[in-house]
Amino acid sequence: MHIPDKYYKIAKISLISLLSLTLIAGGIAYAKREALLRAAIKKAISKADREYDLELKIESAKFVGLSSVQFKNISLVPRGKDSLAKIDKFRVGVKLFPILFGDIKLSEINLDKGKINLIKKDSVSNFDFLFRKKKTENPDEKSELNLGKFANSLINQMLYKIPDDMDIRDFRISFQDDSNSVDLYTSSATIDGGDVNSTIIVNGKESVWHVEGNVDPGDKELNLMLFADNKKVELPYLEKKFGLKLNFDTVFTEMRGARLSGSQLEVNGSWKVKNLLVNHKRIAGNDIIVPDASIDADMVIGKNFVSIDSTSTIHIKNIDLHPFIKYTLSPFKIYELKLHTDQLDAQKLAGSFPQGLFESLEGIQVSGKLQYDLNFYLDSQSPDSVIFSSNLKNNGFKVLKWGKTNLQKINSSFVYTPYEYGKPMRDIIIGPENPDFTPIDQISPYLKGALLTAEDPSFYSHKGFVEESIRKSIATNFKEKAFKRGGSTISMQLVKNVYLNRQKTLARKVEEILIVWIMENGRLSTKERMFETYLNLIEWGRNVYGIGEASRYYFGKHPSELSLGESIFLTSIVPRPKSGLYRFEGDGSLREGLSSYFNFIGGIMARRGLTPPDSNYFGFYGVRLRESLRSGLPVVDSLAADSLLINGTEDDESVLQQLFSKRRQDTLQLKEINRPKIPLKDTIPANRRPQSPSPRNSRNNKANN
Repeated sequence: MHIPDKYYKIAKISLISLLSLTLIAGGIAYAKREALLRAAIKKAISKADREYDLELKIESAKFVGLSSVQFKNISLVPRGKDSLAKIDKFRVGVKLFPILFGDIKLSEINLDKGKINLIKKDSVSNFDFLFRKKKTENPDEKSELNLGKFANSLINQMLYKIPDDMDIRDFRISFQDDSNSVDLYTSSATIDGGDVNSTIIVNGKESVWHVEGNVDPGDKELNLMLFADNKKVELPYLEKKFGLKLNFDTVFTEMRGARLSGSQLEVNGSWKVKNLLVNHKRIAGNDIIVPDASIDADMVIGKNFVSIDSTSTIHIKNIDLHPFIKYTLSPFKIYELKLHTDQLDAQKLAGSFPQGLFESLEGIQVSGKLQYDLNFYLDSQSPDSVIFSSNLKNNGFKVLKWGKTNLQKINSSFVYTPYEYGKPMRDIIIGPENPDFTPIDQISPYLKGALLTAEDPSFYSHKGFVEESIRKSIATNFKEKAFKRGGSTISMQLVKNVYLNRQKTLARKVEEILIVWIMENGRLSTKERMFETYLNLIEWGRNVYGIGEASRYYFGKHPSELSLGESIFLTSIVPRPKSGLYRFEGDGSLREGLSSYFNFIGGIMARRGLTPPDSNYFGFYGVRLRESLRSGLPVVDSLAADSLLINGTEDDESVLQQLFSKRRQDTLQLKEINRPKIPLKDTIPANRRPQSPSPRNSRNNKANN
């Protein structure tokens, strides 16, 4: 296509004219730049005073060269509070070309002798203006936030503030509150051609940190690492303030690029840590040591969501996991989590557990292959439709050698030690050597049926977990904004009592799940023996353990003689065993508030064929507390019936509440009553006690369910 010469001439004249105007404007601006600088400083001082109550003072400011400004003696003091910042000399330069497009990119930063003091006293700080919301002209007007574009702007602003050249000397940042303080002193921090080097002295030579790496703001890339001289990087402030012990050898962070496509920002990066140590009383009772862990993450930030894509990979020693995490903010909140692994060598998986995390499994040797998938989806507008599935597939999994704990010990007699408030109560033999031990075939079928109905209806068919119960628990707890319902099966409760310490930590809960899976899938014990053990060791009252003690303590009977009503009562106190005596009136009858529970549990048992239909509350009015225990019973309002199928125990609830919410006070406060101590032994004549069969016969007899 031929373009006439006259159009070339017009374009040439226009370009020359535009360039001339730019030069003229630049010349005028250059001539007036000192006046413009003074005006800008005056405006900044006024804005700091008007919007943030800050006294900003600058002794002098002048241009150095074409595009750099040098300041002397800068101070920043929040009105009526401690001084926030003081800088002796500060020089900053900007790149001229990006200014033509409205971007301000730094070319250099030089700082000589500066200090920032962050002080917080009695919940009042000299830096709270940073979190103050800006006043809008029209408070009713709400602008719609586009997360992707906002994140892109934030990253650009951060990168644009990284200069090509930087030299910071003698700079200190200190933080102090009512009980703790942190002091970080930078003797030297430089950027030279993209290479980063910094030395940070922590708390007066307590340790020396180094930051090294390189940055390329133009390509949106950075690669940095943090380490310390001859020791770990430690954060003692976290331990003093929050009880969190945290240290590591080296931590790496890398951003390989960020690209905005429409309203979606895609960020590719990785994080890596060497020899991480974590210790917190709510996480685990020991130091948790992770020798090598990293994540290669592909983050996607959209208009209304933040996600980590499934192409991401978490590396922990010898295992790789592929997560998908998505949090949607509007128009309503949606939570999504998926986790997938390829087929893993079982021994490599066991060997990749962080040291100190799962104490009872340390040293275990296994064979076979494992593969795991988790799928979770919760729409805040429809929590009852929550999706939850967790599947650990095994291919030839087998335990070759036990570690610290023999998980098959329940198959023969063993000693169980219950704890109260962290202190051991007494040793109890779970086996025929203990006269209170009751074989499963000598326990009332009503008791077994009622307990299975309320605690774990599918115990004999599931493999340790009931996804539907967990799903309903998630929905209930989300709606209530509290941990109202647990999802523990009898298998989980048994493992918690027999194999694990009494520390209420997140690690112990995960360890419980792993042991249950190993027991159930490795078929380490029969369901009969597991249920028999469970019935003979769980708590049924203050210092009352096992069904043999419980049936005699409350009713002066052998477990085989328990009626339907007595069985439902004993079932009702399993979630809160110490409440047992408080459910009776002074004459030994049950309080009326419990009748609906009887009707509910009894109705389900009748539909399952475990008891005949009954219109009279399934034995409620026939339950009578042993006469010698009636004196001194407290006078309280009738107790509300326990909600059905709340499988979580007090222990489960406390772990989760400690981790994620504040502990609520009990809805019913009861004082310890003074009552005569009734010996548990010899309340039934010896000739009325059925003799215990051998453990082998006991395990071979099936319960009448």
